[in-house]
Amino acid sequence: MNHGKKMIAPIVVTILVLLYYIGMAALFVLVDGIPLQMKALMLVIPVLLGAVMVGVLVSRIKEIEGGEEDDLSKY
Repeated sequence: MNHGKKMIAPIVVTILVLLYYIGMAALFVLVDGIPLQMKALMLVIPVLLGAVMVGVLVSRIKEIEGGEEDDLSKY
């Protein structure tokens, strides 16, 4: 079966959230007057959240390809 249309929404949402995280990280790194430790922290947190978001996307794509399009059917 072709599951391409069902993958569009998760991919688009993931890209938008990743762009948001990148923007927030860039904002904190580029602003003067913020201590270096705070800049490092505000760079690491979005990177970790972005990695989790990509992991969730991969999991969701596997679910869709496996035929489990509706997560609510489990409950």
